[in-house]
Amino acid sequence: MHIQPQKINLSESYKRMWPFVKPYWFRCLLAMVITIPIGALDAVIALALKPFMDTVVIDQGAETPFNLPLYVIPIFIIAFTLVQAALEYGSAYLSAWTGGKITMEMKKKLYQKLLTLDASYLDKTSSGQIMTRFDADANTACTGLLNNVKVFTTRIFSSVALVGVLLYTSWQLAIIAIIVLGSALYPVTLIRKKIKDIVAKSVIVNGSVLTAFNETYAGAKTIASYNLNSYQKNKFYNILTQSFKLTIKNTQRTAWLSPMMHIIIAFGIAGAIWYGSYLITNKTISAGDFVSFMTAMLMLYTPIKNIGKNFNAVQLSLMAIERVFEIIDMPAHIKNQKNALELTGIQKEIRFDHVSFSYEESKSILKDNSFEIKQGETVALVGNSGGGKTTIVNLIPRFYDISQGSISIDGHDIRSLTLESLRENIAVVFQDNFLFSGTIRDNIMLGRLNATEQEVKRAIQMACLDEFIGSLEKGLDTEIGERGMLLSGGQKQRIAIARAFLKNAPIVILDEATSALDNKSEAIVQQAIDNLMQDRTVIVIAHRLSTIQNADKIIVINEGKIVEEGNHTELLSHEGPYKSLYQAQFKHK
Repeated sequence: MHIQPQKINLSESYKRMWPFVKPYWFRCLLAMVITIPIGALDAVIALALKPFMDTVVIDQGAETPFNLPLYVIPIFIIAFTLVQAALEYGSAYLSAWTGGKITMEMKKKLYQKLLTLDASYLDKTSSGQIMTRFDADANTACTGLLNNVKVFTTRIFSSVALVGVLLYTSWQLAIIAIIVLGSALYPVTLIRKKIKDIVAKSVIVNGSVLTAFNETYAGAKTIASYNLNSYQKNKFYNILTQSFKLTIKNTQRTAWLSPMMHIIIAFGIAGAIWYGSYLITNKTISAGDFVSFMTAMLMLYTPIKNIGKNFNAVQLSLMAIERVFEIIDMPAHIKNQKNALELTGIQKEIRFDHVSFSYEESKSILKDNSFEIKQGETVALVGNSGGGKTTIVNLIPRFYDISQGSISIDGHDIRSLTLESLRENIAVVFQDNFLFSGTIRDNIMLGRLNATEQEVKRAIQMACLDEFIGSLEKGLDTEIGERGMLLSGGQKQRIAIARAFLKNAPIVILDEATSALDNKSEAIVQQAIDNLMQDRTVIVIAHRLSTIQNADKIIVINEGKIVEEGNHTELLSHEGPYKSLYQAQFKHK
């Protein structure tokens, strides 16, 4: 999902950044203050050349300022350079420390936002875009901005000090230098408008690059089994080509800046040499003045010629700040109402009352459905794929909010309940359960982080995991790899079931929990599921009708609408959608 960039002015960006900077403001300020003498000391070398030239080269009998020995001038230059180097190290360290801390705080805020984002946003946003918007932008916004502001501050005060030398040695020549300086810096102000749209497109393309790497890693077996190497390679090359074209466009719009500044500055240097020669001839200035002036001007112009690159980097950082706050400012559509109620369990029923839902306004998924699930009942949802079964169970824990109607638990609309208490009372076992990197113990205890060892052991037994875990050298402390890659499908499901057992929620949702398993694995997992279902209110989505024949109620859904409901015996007693599904699965050869 692409977020349209908002217009955020510079002062607003700084205002929004202040809460992140505030805890470290003194070190930030110190890092910036140190840059003042770093820049200002650049003028020492230029200023020292005037007495040296006038005394040593031009008039060997003349006195040095304050009658100092000549050898003192080089010593002063070295001493000032050592001080400048020490200050530069201190500034670099402080900038890295404060930049790292501010970036860390911003990433914390972004991660908190990621944890609360609506499922609809995550459905439409690639993993690459998530990594770019939530990680890379934070790095660019904070560390990049501080580093480049440090460079800018150093150069500004260096420029001020060097301009002072120019004015001191020859105000006439200084006027030429300052006019040229202003002319060279003016094009810098045009950069932002030229690169903003390209940067916005680059964020999307760079996200696609990261997504391609993620998908290739996660789908390596699928790629190999379908011989998709060439297809994936061409797809990735196309993305890289887009990235290359955007890079070239950005270069076309910005690369002219430095050459243009070189040309303008060359005119300034030529003008200063021409007019300086005239002033020396007229004895308006001395040769020492002229050498000091030219040194100061060259020291001033050399970093200015490259300032376009730094300014471009600052603009990228400012735009990254805007993108970060676009994410932070995104409204949460699924959130707690004011004075929301705490759900402490289910005493009566879950009721769907004329519920309709659509992911997009143009396409309705559920259409005016009403039914109830009594406390302690097992209700199965069946029907053709894409009919809306998974959507129904996703609405109960408010992964999405309904478009029309209401869903209530014990007479309370679930939107009037706190999200935390609602979800605390629901355990979900998905068809493809996500396991986190870590150990088996880590993943089971996600159900309840403060569970006792005895409670964990019982959950393992009820999930039929004890034999498998007993066969492992490290038992519960066995590492399972990223996404549980070292486990079979049945083992993953039973770990998810153990996690649900440990949560001990009164409402259990089973979303086709056995559909992807072989017969042997299914039998073991089904036993674990049967244990989990005891004394709970259960909503189960089942593709294999053999697993739900004992359900208290079976609801048949077709194209987003309930077309039939009853128990297994009732639904087989007459011709209807359920009987057709049943006969299709169990017809005799």
